[in-house]
Amino acid sequence: MPLLQVIVLGVVQGLTEFLPISSTAHLYLTSWLLGWNTEGLNFDIMLHLGTLVAVLLFFLRDWVQIIGQGFGLQVGHDIELRHNHMMLWLLAIGTIPVAVVGFLFNKQAETAWRAPSVMGWMLISVGILMWLAEKVGRKLRDLASVNLADSVVIGLAQALAVVPGTSRSGITISAGLFRNLTREAAARFSFLLSAPAVGGAVAKALWDMHKQHQLHSLAEPTFLIGVMVSGVTGCAVIAWFLHYLRSNSLRPFVIYRVVFGIIVLALAFIRRPA
Repeated sequence: MPLLQVIVLGVVQGLTEFLPISSTAHLYLTSWLLGWNTEGLNFDIMLHLGTLVAVLLFFLRDWVQIIGQGFGLQVGHDIELRHNHMMLWLLAIGTIPVAVVGFLFNKQAETAWRAPSVMGWMLISVGILMWLAEKVGRKLRDLASVNLADSVVIGLAQALAVVPGTSRSGITISAGLFRNLTREAAARFSFLLSAPAVGGAVAKALWDMHKQHQLHSLAEPTFLIGVMVSGVTGCAVIAWFLHYLRSNSLRPFVIYRVVFGIIVLALAFIRRPA
């Protein structure tokens, strides 16, 4: 894959994976407009690895505290996490639905569901759901109050993200708001919850590459650059988005999703065979 394509798609992935606007739809539209082919295991793993690097690096202190507390150790200084010693196991439980759905519907997610019409309708539908979550959610609870019911509800919401156009962050943050979490707490739990799911996707992609004897391609400079670009961009977006949510609503992203969804549906109609 040419270096320019790697950099552009790495930036697109980093920007859109953590904002509630669907990375899949944006990668599709970018590649379609520029006439790029994005098929291949090395491309998929590049994007997944970049996302995983961003979540692990940005929340490194949180992960040390979460894992330590999960095994009974008193580590870390985050007050909210200190009052939620079960966070590691809540994240593990919340990951189960997406693992099951991903296993059962992986082929559909990579083929039939990866259609512009599906992505367009999901962009609009989840955008409306985000608007409802903003209206209904009372935004009273922080990360310390996250419990088993929250983990199950948000985990089930994350499972829906296997449908392209949904947006993992969009659907899980909405679920958190419906559970009356603050915007920042919902986003923070959403990003932490994404790590096991993305890690699983990386592991699967590595296994598939091993079976096809393609692991050597991971050492190529363009691949490493793509991971770095996606990871650095993702870290910056996470920092900005968490800061934004402390005093701002999701309304601009709702509007953007609806407008973008209409554009994707229009492009799907234009590209429809005569």
